[in-house]
Amino acid sequence: RGDNVGDVAGMGADLFGSFAESTCAALVIAAQTPDLLSRGWGAVCFPLVVSAAGVIVCLLTSFLATNLYPVTSESRIELALRLQLIVTTLLLIPATYIVTGMFIPETFVIEGVSQTLNATQQDVFICVIIGAVGGLIIGLTTEYYTSKEYAPVKELVEASRTGSATNIIYGLALGYKSVTVPVFMLAFVVYVAFSLCDLYGVALAAVGMLGNLATGLTIDAYGPVCDNAGGIAEMAELHKDVRKKTDALDAAGNTTAAVGKGFAIGSAALVSLALYGAFVVRVKVSSKAAGSNVEILQPLTFAFLLIGSML
Repeated sequence: RGDNVGDVAGMGADLFGSFAESTCAALVIAAQTPDLLSRGWGAVCFPLVVSAAGVIVCLLTSFLATNLYPVTSESRIELALRLQLIVTTLLLIPATYIVTGMFIPETFVIEGVSQTLNATQQDVFICVIIGAVGGLIIGLTTEYYTSKEYAPVKELVEASRTGSATNIIYGLALGYKSVTVPVFMLAFVVYVAFSLCDLYGVALAAVGMLGNLATGLTIDAYGPVCDNAGGIAEMAELHKDVRKKTDALDAAGNTTAAVGKGFAIGSAALVSLALYGAFVVRVKVSSKAAGSNVEILQPLTFAFLLIGSML
């Protein structure tokens, strides 16, 4: 029951929350961009189009594990799940390119938070794809540090043989080390997306990172299913070989759950920036309409940011 609550309900709520927030942030910024408004609803609702394309891609990729590369041995479990994630990201690239050409104008002007930018279709495409590829790299890095197939976990097992103290110390050190690649990847994604399309680009990068959410969340929910199967096998007093197979499936499920958490943390970092950008855009619009000027860095406004976030 704990795994169901944590990895299915909890992680699902987290990822879908980031998904909705990044989409809303991009929609708010797009709604204040005259060139996108003049192009029509397709340009304004482009984040939803990308997400819809991602659902179709994930649906097609599901046949990879069921028909093209089924799991026939323990060694193929993690590989099959990893292939799902990689293939959905690769297929998302041409799908995004097609919908970008269909819905986004060739050039448009963005009133950014720091400057006015002239963006193109290619800039929008790059923002979405760099988010998708960045999410894949974060997911694969998470798998490397949590899977029993790779050196970090094997070294942690060896460190545990000398006692609990070395287990804790090495585990903490390994945890600190594991965030290096994801943080640099997130910084790179933010820099490129912000340079090309300001905070609208950051919001699109978050949408791209969650473009294969259907596959990512399915892989994440795989762990609790296998864990429940193992518990049922043990309570039913089935043969030890059955429990051995369910343990192998559960080990792979624990790794995939960690991959889902990597996506959740990475997308949440981008979403926080995107939501702040949407807030700044709305403040500008409201200030112009009221004939006043709201400065975020004024002491009173800055202090009440915390109270607003609490509400």
